[in-house]
Amino acid sequence: MTDPANRRDLLKGAAIAGAAAAAAPVFAQAGERPGSPPGLADPQTRYTNQPYPEQRQTWPALQRNMTPVPDCGERSYRGSGKLQGRKALVTGGDSGIGRAAVIAFAREGADVAINYFPTEEPDAQDVARLLRAEGRTITLIPGDLTDQRFCVDLVGKAHRKLGGLDILVNNAAYQQSKDSIAEVSFEQFDRTMKTNLYAMFWITKTAIPLMKPGSAIINTASVNSFVPEKELLDYATTKGGIAIFTKALAKQVAGQGIRVNAVAPGPIWTPLQVAGGQLPGKMHEFGQDTPLGRSGQPVELAPLYVTLASGELSYTDGSVFGANGGTGTI
Repeated sequence: MTDPANRRDLLKGAAIAGAAAAAAPVFAQAGERPGSPPGLADPQTRYTNQPYPEQRQTWPALQRNMTPVPDCGERSYRGSGKLQGRKALVTGGDSGIGRAAVIAFAREGADVAINYFPTEEPDAQDVARLLRAEGRTITLIPGDLTDQRFCVDLVGKAHRKLGGLDILVNNAAYQQSKDSIAEVSFEQFDRTMKTNLYAMFWITKTAIPLMKPGSAIINTASVNSFVPEKELLDYATTKGGIAIFTKALAKQVAGQGIRVNAVAPGPIWTPLQVAGGQLPGKMHEFGQDTPLGRSGQPVELAPLYVTLASGELSYTDGSVFGANGGTGTI
């Protein structure tokens, strides 16, 4: 007969082991092969490589309604304190690449303010609910980035609510595919320029005086900054501007101890694609022509944003980093 004290010790040990197992990283992701070291996965199959079904939503679209829903690291990203105590503002942080950065920043210890277009409230509430349940500080600031006054106020509000600002991610974008310049309306061109370029300028100009040495600015450029798709004439023009803005601004503010870098994604599965970013009937081709044979998921870019925001790459400034599935364009 088992001694009661020994039995209690065995049960206690089992409980501790169970808790440790529950807290451990989940390594068995798609693409891993039996017998491979934990976490070693084939990048061709780690995330879905199946063609996406044709779908369209009214701009700006909701991530929660996409098929399949993009993976922004909700279940997989685990932090290690790289951004403990930092204060970040992320535009377009409700979904897609911005959402992946928000999740990663928060789990690395940062307090985060998320900007998004007002109709994206459901996606914003989803990510805020997720992170607040984990004890993270998340501030939601909806608004239209084509409004100069809002952009200026956005920075001040984020600074006040977070108690500082030392990470800025200019990520929000407007993208509409058109076969010809004849189909690009003056209104579309204006919205693309204001959302992608003007807002970045307004927000960054306002934020820099509030940022201390060691702060980081990260802009979301694109593969289109260097190899523009013909149906993305206005979008590619802004993305080329973002790459140049990044390099020039880095030279200006290096003396203030502020680093400026950019990430240039290739085809990434985000709401941009279903809100007019792809030509009708072409959704099934999205990302299929990359060497890896698939589009990327937002979570695959999160480590880039985290590392650029942290002090680990303290000598990396004015650089643009590609994440393009092997196209080798940057």
